[in-house]
Amino acid sequence: MKGIKKAMKKLLSLTLAAALTLTTLTACGSKEEVQEVNVLNWGEYIDMDVLDAFEAETGIKVNYKTVTDNETLYNNLQTPGSDYDVIIPSDYMISRLISEDMIQPLDFDAIPNFADIDDNFVNPSYDPTNAYSVPYMWGTVGIIYNTTMIEEEITSWDALFDTQYKGQVLMINNSRDAIGVALKTLGYSYNTENTAEITEAVDLLVQQKADGIVQAYVMDEIFDKLEGGEAAIGVYYAGDYLTMAENNPDLAYAVPVEGSNYFVDAMCVVTDAPNYDNAQAFINFMCSTETGVANAEEIGYSSPLMSVVAALDEEISSDEVAYPSDEVLSTCEQFINLSQDILDFYDSEWLRLKI
Repeated sequence: MKGIKKAMKKLLSLTLAAALTLTTLTACGSKEEVQEVNVLNWGEYIDMDVLDAFEAETGIKVNYKTVTDNETLYNNLQTPGSDYDVIIPSDYMISRLISEDMIQPLDFDAIPNFADIDDNFVNPSYDPTNAYSVPYMWGTVGIIYNTTMIEEEITSWDALFDTQYKGQVLMINNSRDAIGVALKTLGYSYNTENTAEITEAVDLLVQQKADGIVQAYVMDEIFDKLEGGEAAIGVYYAGDYLTMAENNPDLAYAVPVEGSNYFVDAMCVVTDAPNYDNAQAFINFMCSTETGVANAEEIGYSSPLMSVVAALDEEISSDEVAYPSDEVLSTCEQFINLSQDILDFYDSEWLRLKI
């Protein structure tokens, strides 16, 4: 059912894009009028057709690049000559970017579709005055497992450290999520600044690796590995699970009883962005109902746009993985920005684990 709907949606969007392109080319004329916007996002995290539709509707060319994690995004922004306009970091990284003056306030008069954002995502802790960010997608981190390879129901992070799954576990390849899993397994907060607790968590990960439980540390490589039955169990995001499950219905998802991470990714504009007005136009376009529905249906993540949730097929909007209950969310924590000395400690501990 979903596959048919996606195919129909893509056909309609391509038809619309073709028509809009013709209109734009007729209205625009010379090459001098061609404009650009440079967007940095995660992999597997957008319906590429909406980029074509944006270009057709506005005449603004999208230069689109991806990164694997927030820390890489941060490093990319510090690279000399980087010219990003719109970036889509996660909550805790947004807080850090604000504090380091690496993103700039938005002109919300140019983003009228912001009015459709659910109040639960307005004035968030990472951007208390909501001056710098517009929510893009949200969700939880959990355990994805193959029910044909693992017969028991998975309910705890402990499963990732169980030697019966030796060589079958995929760990997430970024420091906050991976160390966070170990912290939660030990009963600690994701946001602890206690170096002894962080060290204990990394020790647990080192032992997991030494025991041969971990097959690999992965990001988007997890799609092929879990869908193809190359591994039995892994840590990843709810939205990506929903995409994987379409290709392999034997996969299941669990938010562990110890609690997990509840995240919000949001669109921001880089300080000194070369195409500020185009960036605003892009953000507003991404918050339109039509675009939001296409995006949510394609990538499986949860939309903060009220009109989008209302327009989604009930099969999607009622899915407790995509839109978990308040009871589930009450067990989850959001990452917050840590002090610089703890961030440096994370870097050194992550290096200790990965060498």
